[in-house]
Amino acid sequence: MSETLVDDRQTARPDASEGGLRSRAARLIASSRFEWTIIVLVVVNAIILGLETSPTVMRAIGPALVILDKIILALFVVELALRFFVHRLRFFNDGWRVFDLFVVGIALVPATGNLAVLRALRVLRILRLISVIPSLRKVVTGLVNALPGMGSIIVLMALVFYVFAVMATGLFGGSFPEWFGNLGASAYSLFQIMTLESWSMGIVRPVMEQYEWAWIFFIAFIMSTTFTVLNLFIGIIVSAMQAEHDDLAAEERHTLQDNQASMTSEMKALRAEIAELTRIVSEKR
Repeated sequence: MSETLVDDRQTARPDASEGGLRSRAARLIASSRFEWTIIVLVVVNAIILGLETSPTVMRAIGPALVILDKIILALFVVELALRFFVHRLRFFNDGWRVFDLFVVGIALVPATGNLAVLRALRVLRILRLISVIPSLRKVVTGLVNALPGMGSIIVLMALVFYVFAVMATGLFGGSFPEWFGNLGASAYSLFQIMTLESWSMGIVRPVMEQYEWAWIFFIAFIMSTTFTVLNLFIGIIVSAMQAEHDDLAAEERHTLQDNQASMTSEMKALRAEIAELTRIVSEKR
């Protein structure tokens, strides 16, 4: 849990010297007890949202659940207000705090009339666990950093799908129009085959009853997509997460080196002062 406190301690520390209420609020949101309280509230709120989907539970303790949900939402609002009070406009410099504000803000919008669909979005509050647990934040950050590389893989996947869909429509469309009658149907059937969902008994073997050589086409497609292109996705994501880990490790090393350099300079200054005091005392004697 020690990693959980790093972000808010770093952001709250500059304001802690201002004294008064802001200093106390900064110490509060940087404390481990406060962070654990928010985590527990998010988990409890997730359980409540799940229980509210059960008609039996709602008939038994529905009003109590609704009241408890509103109390937790009010506590979330107070938490965000404290963070805004401490960070002021720097509150919006952190994407995770903006995400928390968005998630809690949705719950505050009256879910009536045309906005009734927003009631279902209350479940997004569960995602606050991502913003309050650093290990989850690292995973999401790694995924976001992998998006540019994944874009190239998606283009490659689209090209492979297009080529095989055109070939499948021309080869098997006449005999199996429900699976390969047009380009869209072929692409969907190939997507099912790529996921290995009933691909052999459901599609390939019936096709092979009329086209004995069809296995060559489908095996080539599976080797090109499931066993090759999809593994590229995994490789890019792993590389992005490793890069994120290396960046954090490098930042921690730089912070440690800066602290050591500061301590070294302070020790040198202290030694110089001691030497000066020693010289003055010896001269007086």
